[in-house]
Amino acid sequence: MLITTDRLVLRRFRAADQPALAAYRTDPDIARYQDWNPATTATDLAHGEPDKPGWFQYAVELVAERRLIGDVGVNTHDNLRQASIGFTLAAAFHGKGYATEAVRGVLDHLFRVRGLHKVSAECDARNTASARLLTRVGFTQEGHLRSHTWIKNEWTDDLLFGLLATEWIGDDAAAQT
Repeated sequence: MLITTDRLVLRRFRAADQPALAAYRTDPDIARYQDWNPATTATDLAHGEPDKPGWFQYAVELVAERRLIGDVGVNTHDNLRQASIGFTLAAAFHGKGYATEAVRGVLDHLFRVRGLHKVSAECDARNTASARLLTRVGFTQEGHLRSHTWIKNEWTDDLLFGLLATEWIGDDAAAQT
C-alpha cells in the first residue's frame, strides 16, 4: 500500500496527521474548489483499502521533513478496472512539483501494479492549476459540464478528464493487463 517517489511517500493516514490535515483542509484558498468537508479527520481518511472498491485516501508525506503536505484520493469502481482521483496539497507546497509527483506515483501504481484500464478526474473549471496538472501528467480533457455542480452556494462548471492505461504504459503493456 506504500507508494514511494523521489521525494514523497504516499501512505495510509495516521492519527498524528490530524494537525497538518486540519491546517491545509481548512485553508479557504485550498478548500475553494473542493466539495469535501473541511472537518474530515485523519481517522476518517484512514479507512478503506486501496485495492477494493470505494475511496482510499493516500497521505502525501514529504520524506525530507517527514511531514504531511497533502493527500491523493482514489475512488476505485466496483469493476476494479477503473477509478477516479482527486488531490489536495497544502498551499506552502504549491509550485514545487510535489502534486505532480504524487499524482504520477499514484497513476503508475494504478496502471502498472493494479492493472486499471482507465483513471478519470474532475475539477472545477476555475481551478486552472489542477486542470494544468492533469494535462501535464497525461490526462485528456474529455468534457466540460456547464453549470453542473452546486457547491458553496453557487453553480460551477466542471471539467472532465480521462487517462487510459495504453496512454500511460503503452499499447503492448496495457494489452497484457
